[in-house]
Amino acid sequence: MTRGGYVWWYVDAVSEDGRQGLTVIAFIGSVFSPYYAWDAKRDPFAHCAVNVVLYGERGNRFAMTERNARSLARDATSFSLGSSSLEWDGSVLTIRLDERSSPIPRAVRGTVRVRPRALTAQPFSLDTHGLHRWWPMAPDCEVEAEFTAPALSWRGSGYHDTNDGDGALEDAFTDWTWCRAPLRRGSAILYDVRRRDGSGQNLTLRFDADGTRREMRPPLAAGLPPTGLWRMPRTTRSDDGRAQVIRTFEDTPFYARSLLASTLDGEAVQPVHESLSLTRFRNPLVRLMLPFRMPRRIG
Repeated sequence: MTRGGYVWWYVDAVSEDGRQGLTVIAFIGSVFSPYYAWDAKRDPFAHCAVNVVLYGERGNRFAMTERNARSLARDATSFSLGSSSLEWDGSVLTIRLDERSSPIPRAVRGTVRVRPRALTAQPFSLDTHGLHRWWPMAPDCEVEAEFTAPALSWRGSGYHDTNDGDGALEDAFTDWTWCRAPLRRGSAILYDVRRRDGSGQNLTLRFDADGTRREMRPPLAAGLPPTGLWRMPRTTRSDDGRAQVIRTFEDTPFYARSLLASTLDGEAVQPVHESLSLTRFRNPLVRLMLPFRMPRRIG
């Protein structure tokens, strides 16, 4: 992995009743880490993390403790960092979590099993030089979540992808929006990036239940209100140029995650949506705030 590079594995899921949700991201080269941004050596293995966020009716729980290479073990099918791990057996991704939230220290402990219905064939380049790559490898998954801290258990639908790159995200992009939506047969994904050179890319993808990509008409731009606390801008696309925010899961100075209602490829859908401002992330004041939620542990 190159100096300043990264790789992450991402899972999100929503329960069948829509009341619970989660996000898990395992990082080597933690791209949103202030410690990584401040590190002159830019060694990705010195900045690893497992980020887990639970969204529920009793409130959210956020954990993201950064660790160095001494806490990391990995091979072709597994990743472990501290007491948390991800393991792929060819049909199920098993995620075992043992983390602690911050700034309020509470345990986040449980197991998430992700069963992709199919795997897709190819990654996509997000920049003109091929330095930043994204692979939506399993856009349609069955998910089981069982947690002892907090005590909860549910089943639902989910999504799994991976990103990797050969440099800092904030050097290549100003912002992006992304969303994924389950369809009656398969799923739709929209990924719109804006680059530092002024160019952009709007990806419109549809995958059938067997992972086969097929054509989908690009939807129209749809405005969304900014978030309430940090006024993060949010936009998306939909068939009729309209969309609504059902719930804001995360509202941070440079990032927002939401659940929307819109129409894609002729179907009424509820996309999981994210907005990322890397221009805001570059702000020194924003980076100084992040250690309160992202502590670092050595060894």
